[in-house]
Amino acid sequence: MNTRKLGKSGLEVSALGFGCMGLSFPNAPTKEESITLIRSAVEHGITFFDTAQGYGENELLVGEALEPLRKEVVIATKFGFKNGDVRQGLDSRPETIRATAEASLKRLKTDYIDLFYQHRINPNVPIEEVAGTVKELIQEGKVKHFGLCEVNSETIRKAHAVLPVTALQSEYSMFWREPENEIIPTLEELGIGFVPFSPLGKGFLTGTINAGVELDKADTRNMMPRFSKENREANQALVDLVVSIATDKNATPAQIALGWLLAQKPFIVPIPGTSKLHRLQENIDATNVSLTNDELSKINSALATIKIVGERYPAQIQQTAERS
Repeated sequence: MNTRKLGKSGLEVSALGFGCMGLSFPNAPTKEESITLIRSAVEHGITFFDTAQGYGENELLVGEALEPLRKEVVIATKFGFKNGDVRQGLDSRPETIRATAEASLKRLKTDYIDLFYQHRINPNVPIEEVAGTVKELIQEGKVKHFGLCEVNSETIRKAHAVLPVTALQSEYSMFWREPENEIIPTLEELGIGFVPFSPLGKGFLTGTINAGVELDKADTRNMMPRFSKENREANQALVDLVVSIATDKNATPAQIALGWLLAQKPFIVPIPGTSKLHRLQENIDATNVSLTNDELSKINSALATIKIVGERYPAQIQQTAERS
């Protein structure tokens, strides 16, 4: 697999990463199956793995899976919640960042974290203080690179002035293009990499979800306005577009969605997640999908005519995201 550099940082990773969060969700594979999946990803060229303190037992799983392959991979994890529990609220105080780093190192069975993101901005702790604390961890050799998640351009600039930001992780796909307005130009200007999560629109861009599909009761997408039956029906035009392009290119809808993202900027590295080996291979094969400038222009012109209906998150969470 080809590699990409996350901005000017010099951090080189596979063109496609692996989002490991779903391997700790309800209905996830067994531990043994998940470890096999992660190691298969490495065998197929993926070197970039994403986890977080706030993903339950996920760091333990990732640590065990990648321990024998540690020198071959880049591991990203995150801090920013009290006691590592999203439900307990935000906490990016310096002492918490340090404690989180130490705990993550143990769970990941490593002596350094390649990329340490602030998972969500904490309005009670200045971003300069957060960046300063991570800078100290870098000087101590416990962290290699600093990242941010779901923040605005102003916050990126403030943090970057204290400690160069290697990567921003935020949602970006054909289903959510808001980063194109200010975020991507800011990242390009400052030389920062972009790591889109939910690059397949939380499954919507795979072509397997429509208004007639009944989501499992445990499926977290049930909480998202975007995935109400009415909104899925309203947004079907986007799926139809992706399916049409996939048919023309002899590819799958997921491969077109990932190929489109990869074609936007050379510093973009999507991190799709999956719990199935055949989906992993499908995603990896997306790196071979080539979209010409003419094809991209036609796709973007068509996207401009489609209005996406429904917020990403429930109202309270959406308000928090907007303040970032």
